[in-house]
Amino acid sequence: MEFTNKAIGVDFGGTSIKFGVVLGKQIIAEAPPILPTDYPKPNDLIQAIADTCITLIAQHPEIKAIGCGVPGFVNTPTGLIHNLTNVPGWVDIPLRDLLSQKTGLPCIVENDANAMGVAEWKLGAGAGYQHLICLTLGTGVGGAIIVNDQLVRGAQFVAGELGQTSIHYNGRVGAYNNPGALEDYVGNNEFAADAQRAYFEAGIEKTLDACTPAALDAAATAGCEIAIACWDDFARKLACTLANCCWLLNPEAFVIGGGISKAGETLFQPLRKHVAAQLSAPFRDHLQIVPAKFSNEAGIIGCAVLALEATETEQLQS
Repeated sequence: MEFTNKAIGVDFGGTSIKFGVVLGKQIIAEAPPILPTDYPKPNDLIQAIADTCITLIAQHPEIKAIGCGVPGFVNTPTGLIHNLTNVPGWVDIPLRDLLSQKTGLPCIVENDANAMGVAEWKLGAGAGYQHLICLTLGTGVGGAIIVNDQLVRGAQFVAGELGQTSIHYNGRVGAYNNPGALEDYVGNNEFAADAQRAYFEAGIEKTLDACTPAALDAAATAGCEIAIACWDDFARKLACTLANCCWLLNPEAFVIGGGISKAGETLFQPLRKHVAAQLSAPFRDHLQIVPAKFSNEAGIIGCAVLALEATETEQLQS
């Protein structure tokens, strides 16, 4: 897929907001400084986002649209943010309309994991697949589902929240009172705490800072049996959700991104093993589990792609 127009991608994270001007697969310009999210009022932060976009538009007058990915629940057609997970005060905010009014350009607002998934599906490691599931692994777990070459959003636009699916009916209770929620086992903080516990049980004291995914990757690569076992346990937990997705949706591939995926084969080798063990041959023999192509740029690129696609189908508010 080729995109010849420029768009702004806005990656709205839990603590900071990044901007990029996107052409095709490339971020051709960024907007320093990165904005913090801890503004006193949503309207103040929205104005700061709009001001940054206006600066980029002045520098790149060919920009056609703005796409904003946010970490929370969004009514995609209207661009209304129901709430943001880690940003207080953002409840029922009509971000699409406000940004359009302030910048004069059409806008879309999308869940950030969907934006990441779109980038990988259209331009990255998932290109060419019609049945695809993308996951991003970090502090939480986000997901995007593509079926029959279409992004699945669901009746209330919250499809793909794989981090909230259960891997144990009587397990740890998640943020939405859901026992066994995946991200309460494989999020960065939970992974580090479980690893610290494994070292302690082996008679070794480690700080949480010494049990980050990066530290555990380095230790496993160096041959530490405890670290290798921690990665195997992590992969087994994640494989439970992936296998469930296979039986439910029969994807061709999983694309996995986010900070934890940077461990490479330290993660992917045991993950492929555990997923394959739970599937029959027709699934196992054709399924691909691959790392994401884009790193921290995926959200910006995906938002820009969605914005440009929407302009072509005249779905955007301007």
